[in-house]
Amino acid sequence: MPYSLSQIRIFEAVAQYESYTRAAEKLFMTQPAVSMQIKQLEDESGLVLFERQGKKMCLTPIGKEVQNYASRVLQAHNDMLGVMKELKGTKGGHLIISVVTTANYFVTQLLAEFSRQHEDINITLDVSNRNTLLNQLENHEPDMVIMGEPPKGHGLQSERLMENPLVVIAAATHPLASLKRALCLSEIVAERFIVREKGSGTRSTIERHLHKYQASYKNTLEMRSNETIKHAVGAGLGLGVVSMHTIQPELDSGCLVILEVENFPIRRHWYVVMRKGKRLSPIAREFKSFVMAEAPRFVRSNYTALS
Repeated sequence: MPYSLSQIRIFEAVAQYESYTRAAEKLFMTQPAVSMQIKQLEDESGLVLFERQGKKMCLTPIGKEVQNYASRVLQAHNDMLGVMKELKGTKGGHLIISVVTTANYFVTQLLAEFSRQHEDINITLDVSNRNTLLNQLENHEPDMVIMGEPPKGHGLQSERLMENPLVVIAAATHPLASLKRALCLSEIVAERFIVREKGSGTRSTIERHLHKYQASYKNTLEMRSNETIKHAVGAGLGLGVVSMHTIQPELDSGCLVILEVENFPIRRHWYVVMRKGKRLSPIAREFKSFVMAEAPRFVRSNYTALS
């Protein structure tokens, strides 16, 4: 028998999150309802799509084949809805944006301004680490993603948005903050570093940068968000390397300082990333144009550390 779009969405969510519970949360369903739909899909198709591995629900080889087609079906459906809205000439729509955690500091403010100009649209904003966003792009979920430089290939297309400098920060009371000179890499890597979790694009960039100069962390404390990193650094637990776009309030209050360090800041960029060949809805195209024009101007006006 034919399978419904709802079943395909549920299948795709379980495949992505490898969990009935997480898929249910994302779909605003109950866990038993998700489990029942997957069982029904397997019973009706006569195929085993998932197998339990520990706490995870993993795709079987057959399930992986089915997922290739399921993602295409969902993308085709989204494209159809976009075309229908475009033909209808509606001014509304649903904008789905995903961003890495560090970009959230300026993207939410840009979204606020955009939504004031377009009060009739619905917006979904998801904030996750780099690996999760790449999975979302693979599954055709967001209209676009704002993140650091994406990997080559993977069926993605990207446009450079603006510079994203990574700087070394310390508590204002840290001994290194009182030195009136540039610091050597050997001086800072001797300190404890507060770092993001594995899978974070920022952490990977920092480690590659240190390796380039034959340096590495000696002592680390891992945190799962930039906010906790800033709090830990401010409390004197160690140094951090963060996007300059995330620390303006702490610089203004005087609790954090930027250290002058050789070979810093790390010069990298933000990108707007989409699936290659993706057809954007009218409102998504307008938002992309808005971000490309306004983000650099907004950051220059609101982040005095950049001037």
